[in-house]
Amino acid sequence: MLSAAAVALRAGARRTVRRLPGRTRAIPAAASLRRQRPFSTSASRKTDLTTRGMIVQTLSSVGSKREVQQYLSLFTSVSSQRFAVIKVGGAILTDYLDELCSSLAFLYTVGLYPVIVHGAGPQLNSLLEQAGVEPQFEEGIRVTDAKTLRVARDLFLKENLNLVNKLEEKGVHAQPLTTGMFRAEYLNKEKWGLVGKVTGVNKQAIETAISNGYLPILTSMAETDDGQILNVNADVAAAELARALEPLKVVYLSEKGGLFDAAGQKISAINLDEEFDHLMSQEWVKYGTRLKIKEIKELLDTLPRATSVAIIHPGDLQKELFTDSGAGTLIRRGSKLLSATSLPEFKDLEALKTVLIRDREGPEAKETVDKYLEFLKENDFKAYYDGQMNALAIVLPAKDGRQATLATLTITKSGWLTNIADNIFTALKKEHPSLVWTVKEDDENLGWFFDKADGSITRDGDVMFWYGIENGDEIMRLMKDFTLNGRAMLGDSNLESRLHRAAKTGSKPFAQQARGYSTLARRPVVSAPAFGLNTARGYVTQTNPNPPIGKKNASKEGPARVALIGARGYTGQELVRLLDSHPNMDLRHVSSRELAGKKLEGYNKSEVIYESLSPDDVRDMERRGDIDCWVMALPNGVCKPFVEAVYEGRKGSNHKSVIVDLSADYRFDNSWTYGLPELVPRNNIADATQIANPGCYATAAQLGIAPLVEHLGGMPHIFGVSGYSGAGTKPSPKNDVENLTNNLIPYSLTGHIHEREVSSQLGAQVAFVPHVAVWFRGIHHTISIPLKQSMTSRDIRQIYQDRYAGEKLVKVVGEAPLVKNISGKHGVEIGGFEVDKTGKRVVVCATIDNLLKGAATQCLQNMNLALGYAEYEGIPIM
Repeated sequence: MLSAAAVALRAGARRTVRRLPGRTRAIPAAASLRRQRPFSTSASRKTDLTTRGMIVQTLSSVGSKREVQQYLSLFTSVSSQRFAVIKVGGAILTDYLDELCSSLAFLYTVGLYPVIVHGAGPQLNSLLEQAGVEPQFEEGIRVTDAKTLRVARDLFLKENLNLVNKLEEKGVHAQPLTTGMFRAEYLNKEKWGLVGKVTGVNKQAIETAISNGYLPILTSMAETDDGQILNVNADVAAAELARALEPLKVVYLSEKGGLFDAAGQKISAINLDEEFDHLMSQEWVKYGTRLKIKEIKELLDTLPRATSVAIIHPGDLQKELFTDSGAGTLIRRGSKLLSATSLPEFKDLEALKTVLIRDREGPEAKETVDKYLEFLKENDFKAYYDGQMNALAIVLPAKDGRQATLATLTITKSGWLTNIADNIFTALKKEHPSLVWTVKEDDENLGWFFDKADGSITRDGDVMFWYGIENGDEIMRLMKDFTLNGRAMLGDSNLESRLHRAAKTGSKPFAQQARGYSTLARRPVVSAPAFGLNTARGYVTQTNPNPPIGKKNASKEGPARVALIGARGYTGQELVRLLDSHPNMDLRHVSSRELAGKKLEGYNKSEVIYESLSPDDVRDMERRGDIDCWVMALPNGVCKPFVEAVYEGRKGSNHKSVIVDLSADYRFDNSWTYGLPELVPRNNIADATQIANPGCYATAAQLGIAPLVEHLGGMPHIFGVSGYSGAGTKPSPKNDVENLTNNLIPYSLTGHIHEREVSSQLGAQVAFVPHVAVWFRGIHHTISIPLKQSMTSRDIRQIYQDRYAGEKLVKVVGEAPLVKNISGKHGVEIGGFEVDKTGKRVVVCATIDNLLKGAATQCLQNMNLALGYAEYEGIPIM
């Protein structure tokens, strides 16, 4: 539906109040990473690719790689002194100096040079009291006599030097700028004494310091034209500095980390043009909060609209600068919104058409928009937009028992940068108590929509969102309608649905005509489609993120030759079915002692007869070069003789086949490559000749925990339940259906091999208790994960979405996934993300088909990579 997926270059579009743990600390070797030459412009400040990659990787702990890269590009697009002005209060210098310097050191490593101005108010009060001088204030401004000024000047110089020295210890070249930086005149000599009103800023000194590779550190002291030193409030100095430099960001560091509302909740964002009057009318907006908002509005009214003010804790500086969600309170001017309820209210109808059609190529798009405007003439609607039409939303009101729907939303990069998207949703929520809309699942701003919604459901690559609907029956009706009809449920009201239909019936391929929800600012995003045998098959042949490296033993023409040792079990049968459809692999030999001499069923490319291959047979076949890939589908502890036979056959031969072992025998052997492509570097697997295929329980558990490893506050506990196919074909109480009926059997309560496997691969100890139930196939994990800092459910879901973006066999969902929905499918579903009331424990659920992604499908992924084919070749993907 929506064409709202613009690039997240918005320098601080906020959603909800949230603070992610795991703040990135400065790299100790910052001095060795940065380039040792002056930086005067953004072009000369760019670090080399290796360093930049390390920085992006490190910053990814506070935000997605996409966010980090976008904000780095944004901040380095302006001259150095226009990046940020940071005001540091005296309390920060006393209580949070190390955190401040670590954050500044990291920015310095990236090549970003914020201009720092600091005060020392609390320290000055303490010194004056010790000297027997009682601090005096008039209208919140310190009355400054000669003695107070002398104490203040000495103190400021001392604090400035202390900050500079601390930064130098962390490898940051910092330059103290303590005199001549602010020109001033007396504010009111009779009333406040030696207090200055800033009249000018020495920008040249700041630019020179930065061009020489130094971080400028200023004190809030000013001078008159005749050389008299005057005291200036640090907030005032920072504001005047911002007016002179016009930076992208003005940051006020605060111990509290932001502004708070009447309920004590941190205010995530304030859009002044839309919210200032409303805020100032609130009873709780008083005293310091009222003054701060008023002063910031006065400041932003004199600065470009792209400038924003942030009030944050010093330890959250990186999260504020490099993520969409930020960390403290973001304050921006925003934009005044206009509205229309009829087409004649738009001054320029052609401009409206241009907005509706932008970034949607194809002749059908123009015709479709014309027809859509005819539809709007006949129906009630309300449009919301800014004066420049950088953002446009059209809402159709509730009618005939149906909910109000957001029919279209289009936002340009400029619209995101000036925060109009949030302004629009604020207006929507004021006027529409409930609303329904849909978005493509691969929309790179999907997390933004989740933050605006109360609930969601996903179907075939689309997501339906809603807010304000409390009636459970109505929610169920909407979900059923969406499940049956997808975004077509919105009918003719939905412009994007119309464009989609028009594009599909046009003369050009759909991908060339309508790029879905993109705006002029959208970057291409790799989708993460649904997976399963019940969907339309599409054999992906060029999906490997690493280009095919060339088939091993490429001198041999034709498909890769595969031998399957242990083909009788369930996993072997599934692998046979997959190989039967693989265009570049032939199954030449299957070995089963019990079935020797019988025809292999389910393989139709050629007739294959079961054999009873001995280790000697395997050795000779390897020596002759008969096989390109051996798959060991044997129980634990059985395959060693066959593996050693392959080793023996390699001696004296130029041939070197690939071995993939599905048992646990080599999962702890460092000479083998662990084959979990979503977590192990794919190049490692592509270069391997002996691969240990992970366990089914272990695959789902690792994928369910991995994104949160750096946030762990204790040991994750995994409650796992498998269908009885996981117990194999050999009769036992664990695959006895009669024994399992109306029953749940726990086993291996401690020390299960998968517990050791998961702990070893994640580098974090886990507790795992497996169970077996009466269904045939599929595993469900309920994973309780302690967190070291409070997080929200949406924060965590976003982490998972970012981590698995583009992974075709990992699907992140909102609700807890169900076993019946994963049975027969080739991936893993992860969802739930329920956080307890402390915010320090989350429950994540994961499901997997133990015979497919838990065994055969993953085996084929590894075979494809190791043999040089595209990773998902032969794997049905919708």
